[in-house]
Amino acid sequence: MTAQPPELATQGAAASARKILQRLHEVMAARSNVQAKLNKVVEIIGEELSSEVCSIYLLREGMLELFATRGLNQDAVHVTKMAMGEGLVGTIAKNVDMLNLEEAASHPDFAYRPETGEELFHSFAGVPIVRREKAIGAVCVQHVDPRAYQEVEIEALQTVAMVLSELITHAGLVDENPAEARPLETGASVLSGLQLVMGMARGHAVFHQPRITIEHTVAEDVELERARVYSAFAKMREQIDRMAGQAEFGTDGEHQEVLETYKMFAYDEGWSRRINEAIDSGLTAEAAIERVQQRTRMRMRQIDDPLLQDRMHDLEDLSNRLLRIVSGQLGTAAQSGLRQDTILIARNLGPAELLEYDRRRLKGVVLEEGSLTAHVTIVARAMGVPVLGRLKGLRLINEGDLLLLDVNQNRLFIRPSAPMDEAFEAGLALSQKRRAAYAAMRDLPAVTKDDVRVELMVNAGLRDDVAALDVTGADGIGLFRTEFQFLVSATLPQRERQQRLYKDVLDAASPRPVIFRTVDIGGDKALPYLRQDDGEQEENPAMGWRAVRLSLERDGLMKAQARALLEAAAGRTLHVMFPMISEPWEYMEARLLFEQQKDWLAGHGKKLPTAIRYGAMLEVPALAEVLDILLPELDFLSIGTNDLTQFLFAADRANPKLAERYDWLSVAILRFLDRVVRACDDHGVTVGVCGEMGGRTLEAMALLGLGVKRLSITPASIGPVKAMIRSLDLAALRAAMPDMLRGRIGNLRDPLLKWAEENGVEFN
Repeated sequence: MTAQPPELATQGAAASARKILQRLHEVMAARSNVQAKLNKVVEIIGEELSSEVCSIYLLREGMLELFATRGLNQDAVHVTKMAMGEGLVGTIAKNVDMLNLEEAASHPDFAYRPETGEELFHSFAGVPIVRREKAIGAVCVQHVDPRAYQEVEIEALQTVAMVLSELITHAGLVDENPAEARPLETGASVLSGLQLVMGMARGHAVFHQPRITIEHTVAEDVELERARVYSAFAKMREQIDRMAGQAEFGTDGEHQEVLETYKMFAYDEGWSRRINEAIDSGLTAEAAIERVQQRTRMRMRQIDDPLLQDRMHDLEDLSNRLLRIVSGQLGTAAQSGLRQDTILIARNLGPAELLEYDRRRLKGVVLEEGSLTAHVTIVARAMGVPVLGRLKGLRLINEGDLLLLDVNQNRLFIRPSAPMDEAFEAGLALSQKRRAAYAAMRDLPAVTKDDVRVELMVNAGLRDDVAALDVTGADGIGLFRTEFQFLVSATLPQRERQQRLYKDVLDAASPRPVIFRTVDIGGDKALPYLRQDDGEQEENPAMGWRAVRLSLERDGLMKAQARALLEAAAGRTLHVMFPMISEPWEYMEARLLFEQQKDWLAGHGKKLPTAIRYGAMLEVPALAEVLDILLPELDFLSIGTNDLTQFLFAADRANPKLAERYDWLSVAILRFLDRVVRACDDHGVTVGVCGEMGGRTLEAMALLGLGVKRLSITPASIGPVKAMIRSLDLAALRAAMPDMLRGRIGNLRDPLLKWAEENGVEFN
């Protein structure tokens, strides 16, 4: 047949979306075998999308088999097969994502199959057939002339794929691995992941509700389906409003902003409009919700953006909630109730789903995904629930298994043996005993045996974190990460909102100092509302357009933050430091920008800080080579050991193969730090360390031996590090360090451990 021009094809696809479903519904209801139905389906799709070729591939015995085609050689049916990841069809199935190509052969994964006769066709579009979030096949269209298929045509194809999923699954044509078929495991296992919220917990495994499977996709009565969705939206919003008002940890703090953002998604008219449009095409309410969410997932896979991934989890939570309401299924473990102390197991959770669980029974959470800035992490921290994320191997866990969760040691023990359980209980008791000892030490200064005072400060990023000062007896906040407010917001936080946060933090910490780090966003902490102009994805985001580099280019952002900090610190000393400084001019420009904002405020009669102390973070090794230029302009220098280590070793600290390879007690790192500390001492500039290195007792001892006298660490590390300091003869250690650094070994861990044991230094 003669193909329509792209414009007419687009209009036809938009106008006939419902007609396609009606025709497919007739095919599904017909009394014919499945092969005949699929043969009819490809004819319908080809006609409605004006494509010479339409083909359906299904997953059988691990291979994608051509099951039906219109336009390719019929002899290739059930003969042409591709592995997952092979060719265009295999790529679609492997990535669970669509392809839309003007010229199919130009794609690097194109694989020519001569038996199909597809050499006549140039354009290609295909979408996965999805079941339980996994591809079970693909439906593809091809055209003689090179042309990209229009978005409305792709959406029609994706809707068809959803209906096909129902048809072929009910016919038992494809391979499936449902979660219910998880093999029963009996032996003990240990898993590790990403530490999200610290703590220890003991409880029995309870699985959060898996996604609801859509069984009926084509609507009999569109208006009835629309009414069902409207009713479900009203109930969902009522639930969320009620939960937000009853959160047991109060109304103040970053978690409240998280819930407000979550509510914003629930009331998003764009989301409900897209669901309505899907219903207009002829889908049931359940299928329409799932169709919109599938589209969101596919688009999200094209964006390597941690923040947007976190936002997607909120939308997953809302979609699941809406699906449960509209289908009349309760489903979650929260709604059926927890009967004993529980460790909750989930792929991911939204903040509202976490809030539904009984806090008296919920002892911990284990996630297959998760991140430090995810909304569920922020809410869990406010609730005091330990969370371990990024765990692989959760299939080893059975419902009801005894679990021991030790986020502090990054361990999850599954079905522990009696000795394991006893050791955990002993560790829990010892941890409680140590916490009691550290609490008793809270009001004692961090002073060495030879009377040298060390500043012990905490790292923070949320308003609630300030409470750790009173709990630990820390000397102040040595690093307040201002970007957290930006990460949990759907839009750029207004200056007034920033100012409120900074003033609240200063008030709560007073009279102890707070060192604010200007916003460190960009790179791997990209924001949807603040993108590079070229829109290109960075290959090395940690070393890319981030931190002060971004702030100096988008100086409106830094000006707003500068004014917010200056006004918040009115009448007291403001400590501010700039991250990711590579050369002195970056620091000078950032400081000048602050000074200009100070002058503007003074000119408008605003009250100002009594003093401003400016600092820089040394994370980029290049800065060490120009310290003689920079130090005369600085009030203090903070060494960020996390980024510095990966830059020194050219080793991505997020890469699990490299995470444990390069030790902080490497001679290379310690010699580098020794040189920096000596330079600071020569210029009379205070030097501190903020990062995980300073929170480990042996590493902290090494830093003190180099001359560092300010550590900014996690609140949980204050007690152990203070105990170490109070048992340390610093003069003796400093006398021993030069010989250690001159040694011809690559790592000082063993020599430092030996010295500590011989000199009675206390370690946790």
